[in-house]
Amino acid sequence: MASLSSSHISGRSSVAEFPKLRRLGFRGRSSRVGFRVFASDTQPEPDLSVTVNGLKMPNPFVIGSGPPGTNYTVMKRAFDEGWGAVIAKTVSLDAAKVINVTPRYARLRAGANGSVKGQIIGWENIELISDRPLEIMLKEFKQLKEEYPDRILIASIMEEYNKAAWEELIERVEETGVDAIEINFSCPHGMPERKMGAAVGQDCVLLEEVCGWINAKATIPVWAKMTPNITDITQPAKVALKSGCEGVSAINTIMSVMGINLDTLRPEPCVEGYSTPGGYSSKAVHPIALGKVMKIAQMMKAEFNDKEYSLSGIGGVETGGDAAEFILLGSNTVQVCTGVMMHGYGLVKKLCAELKDFMRRHNFSSIEDFRGVSLEYFTTHTDLVRRQQEAIRQRKAIKKGLQSDKDWTGDGFVKESESMVSN
Repeated sequence: MASLSSSHISGRSSVAEFPKLRRLGFRGRSSRVGFRVFASDTQPEPDLSVTVNGLKMPNPFVIGSGPPGTNYTVMKRAFDEGWGAVIAKTVSLDAAKVINVTPRYARLRAGANGSVKGQIIGWENIELISDRPLEIMLKEFKQLKEEYPDRILIASIMEEYNKAAWEELIERVEETGVDAIEINFSCPHGMPERKMGAAVGQDCVLLEEVCGWINAKATIPVWAKMTPNITDITQPAKVALKSGCEGVSAINTIMSVMGINLDTLRPEPCVEGYSTPGGYSSKAVHPIALGKVMKIAQMMKAEFNDKEYSLSGIGGVETGGDAAEFILLGSNTVQVCTGVMMHGYGLVKKLCAELKDFMRRHNFSSIEDFRGVSLEYFTTHTDLVRRQQEAIRQRKAIKKGLQSDKDWTGDGFVKESESMVSN
């Protein structure tokens, strides 16, 4: 149960320090600084840097696990473009069992009958985890950390229901010098028969056991990636945190069938005439992701005091405004995967610029100034009714005019007189 190391923040991680910190239950995290309004017309440049579980990032934008983090070349490109951190594509011990098919993507466009000219609003994939040999991926992790010692590289891992396999994978991944581990408890398709991905994330009993194995072995921060394909996402998130994980990521893709080709009557994406349900992402899932993240953030605030653990928001982020929404709901970082596949690695510059514009409009100087600010405005339907009835009662009272002669004022005399005129 890891976290803060001064050497880790300033540069190359000191892995040897983490076991001690995890055993002591030490968790170093910055506290909320609240709203800040500047008296001067000259407003300082907003600071996008964040420190999450002891990991310092230049901005909150993280490459989400998937094709954008599939090899050394593309991860290096992400660092060069300025992404705050990179989460590599999920690895397992035996890549030989991972066999992908093509085509494996399908897209949903806005407009009449899914016009090819319409904007892409939905993206489905039936892609599996990394099919590259683990030895090669580990070599590339090590190379990246040697070349970018001050940048944050996170390994995404997934294994079968086997304690020894999880322990071996964690040990080998940590040896490369990666800064943290994200556990894929959420891939909605592929190999559920091996108790991998969402098969674990949807079973809280299984999840608790596997998280126990992982956190007993890991010496660096661990994030649990949550599946939205469950009735109450707060339950597995709570189990993961109570079982030693430093943070949760949400959401992974939503189980979906993209559509049926009305000419061929075959589902999409079509592989030799057949298909399989896949994971849905992109702009169309953004509202669903916000809802799930809001629920997790509320749970974390109520049960873990919000400060002890981190939350990484994922789902349909293509603008700085999309990211601001996740942060306003309590996210420390924001992951982007499909957005990079659609717009390229240079997207991070647009995201940073737009997020800074948002911060300037509201006089926020740092991410912590507005993280979680919108959470308090969610309530129950019953409370909404009560609030509205009270507001109506107050408006009616104002409409009736002054209640006593002592309430007359000189400045508002005319309006006060009009308020008591019968229509």
